[in-house]
Amino acid sequence: MKQRIVRAVAGTFILISLILAIKVNVNWLWFTAFVGANLLQSAITKWCLMEVILGKLGVKD
Repeated sequence: MKQRIVRAVAGTFILISLILAIKVNVNWLWFTAFVGANLLQSAITKWCLMEVILGKLGVKD
């Protein structure tokens, strides 16, 4: 369950930042890059802050 939520949050952040980059300011693409970098980091290290936060909120695996 946690992994599905993490993916949904990451996808939502990416889509929102892309819309903001198109409509508001191109610098929102830095947020997109940040999300992508965090996804890559979590794949390499097998540690994700969002999973830790969700665990503390009581979301089960």
